[in-house]
Amino acid sequence: MSLPAAPASLLGPDGQPLFGRYAGQVGHIDWSKLAAPFARSRFWRRFHHKRWHYVALCTEQVFCAVAIVDLGWTSTAFAYAFDRNDGDMLANFAQDGLPGLSARLADHAGGSSRFKTRKSSIAIDSRADGSYSLTLRCDYLEIDAEFGPGGAPLLLATGPVEQGSVHATQKSSGLPLRGEVRTFREEYPLTGGVASFDYSNGLLARNTAWRWASAHNLELGFNLQAGYFGGHENALWLDGQVHALAPAHFIYDSSDPLSTWHIFTEDDLLELYFTPEGARRDDKNLVVAASRYLQPIGTFTGWVRSAPDQPKRMVTQMMGVTEDHASRW
Repeated sequence: MSLPAAPASLLGPDGQPLFGRYAGQVGHIDWSKLAAPFARSRFWRRFHHKRWHYVALCTEQVFCAVAIVDLGWTSTAFAYAFDRNDGDMLANFAQDGLPGLSARLADHAGGSSRFKTRKSSIAIDSRADGSYSLTLRCDYLEIDAEFGPGGAPLLLATGPVEQGSVHATQKSSGLPLRGEVRTFREEYPLTGGVASFDYSNGLLARNTAWRWASAHNLELGFNLQAGYFGGHENALWLDGQVHALAPAHFIYDSSDPLSTWHIFTEDDLLELYFTPEGARRDDKNLVVAASRYLQPIGTFTGWVRSAPDQPKRMVTQMMGVTEDHASRW
């Protein structure tokens, strides 16, 4: 069965969060109105409120990913462009920002997010017609992209977080893409490709870890996560609808992350094998924080279905990413 429609707000009149999985976009997210047992002090929220806005752009030639992250006490951003033909990372940008100055994250998926330093800028915007835009300027990489509107609804997932409080995320299906990527090597047209995005907003534990997989075309897509958020955000987009999936398992050799990954869900609705072609890595170990980040780029092959009594739909060489991420933030 497809998911129920998203509520207008994530909090009920009594301040209790409306946990679940929904189809559609929620309004502004304000965790300050949470009631017990999820309420936290303003000081606690200042250091545990995490938000990120991530966009993926995919064509036959190039795969790009861009993210703006607000950690509460500081901010960061990254962007990369990966050439699918020869496996080269054409650009790999990462920049930490000044607390409270460099990043401005939207408070819902339909808002605008910004990151700006003296030499770089990123802007993610939504438009009244349901489409979105991404503009990026940094050393060796420029992006001008427009994507959407799409034919399938957004996923809205919200749930509790151990040692934290609550979390919510909005994921898009595959969205028609147009625009251009410019690198030191050449220009890559985006028109005819597929975009997707992830907007996440929660009160998270100091130590947070997850594994993630995502891939989309205009007919089919999936989002899978195992870790701090359990199976709350696992979903399949198929035939214009978004369907809930059970908890996912990620099996791969952590000592050789560019070997094949095996991913499946407990409800027998999805089984995939992921073959990496390259990866973005970024490990940090600061005095007050640390991060181990790996995002392989590659293709998924296998099958999905929307219910146990439905025929399997084959997935063949579908471009996307997996991720293994652990943070002390």
